[in-house]
Amino acid sequence: MSAIIETRGLVMDFASTRALDGLDVVVPSGVTGLVGANGAGKTTLISLVLGLLKPTNGSISVLGLDPTRDGPAIRARIGYGPERNVLPDDMRAYDFVRHFSEVKGLPRDEARSRASDSLYLVGLGEERFRALGTMSTGQRQRVKLAQAIAADPSFIVLDEPTDGLDPMQRDEMLNIIVEVNRKFGIDVMLSSHVLEEVERICDHVVALDAGRLVAQGTMAELAGASGGVEIELVDLPDRPDAALAVVDHLAAAGFEVRRSDLVVTVGGGSDADVLDAATAAIAASDARVRRLGLRRRTLDDVFTDDVVGATTRARPPTSEAAS
Repeated sequence: MSAIIETRGLVMDFASTRALDGLDVVVPSGVTGLVGANGAGKTTLISLVLGLLKPTNGSISVLGLDPTRDGPAIRARIGYGPERNVLPDDMRAYDFVRHFSEVKGLPRDEARSRASDSLYLVGLGEERFRALGTMSTGQRQRVKLAQAIAADPSFIVLDEPTDGLDPMQRDEMLNIIVEVNRKFGIDVMLSSHVLEEVERICDHVVALDAGRLVAQGTMAELAGASGGVEIELVDLPDRPDAALAVVDHLAAAGFEVRRSDLVVTVGGGSDADVLDAATAAIAASDARVRRLGLRRRTLDDVFTDDVVGATTRARPPTSEAAS
């Protein structure tokens, strides 16, 4: 299947700032998470996808078209939910969604029915005639999603769609996004700095840092593999140094070790070798184990290992390096 978005050597400069630096990205069909900290280049990439900016260098293709040349045609086929609160307070939700459906080219009667249908889909059917200024943050986020899907797009781009939502509202929003993709076949690119929600619903991930691509692939490729072995130790009042001793043994054996209080994560070898070494270190340290097992790698690990570079690597055993 052809890519929804494909870039080659994409560069975007603003004065003295390079927002995107030689980006090679492929976004396939499905739900894709675009992740990175603030300033990573996510919003710049979205603006290029929508044809709102012209790249400094390189190429970008969206739905087989060039956004620089075919911006209006692309925007007619893409739904967009912006991050910022740009909804007019004195306009009704129904009128807002209907208006943008007409802007996308739907006949007036069809735009009316699509506005109602999309607002019902996002759970605002009974609230559709309320003024936007009287709605909560969660309801306004749903209106932006309804607007994005009302004109039956091939692809939608959602910029921080859960921003400002409480945990229950966040779960509901994520469930709706999944339904939009699975039930209606609309491809989604979700921009977010919340790795947990991307890991929960996305099939594919593109990770940016300071304008550079640091990782891309399926969830199984990036976060599904084993993340080493995790040991949770028991706090022993008569052996307060037991956890440190376990870390020192494993570091001395050449493994990669991270410690957070009584939880020790070990990598740098095959699962079998790490398990054997962990068992030996626990026995040698006279420690007591609450839990010992393989650990699944998460997106947070991807950023810790590949982006931030903050993972503690194994060194000769010293109390400073191991604690």
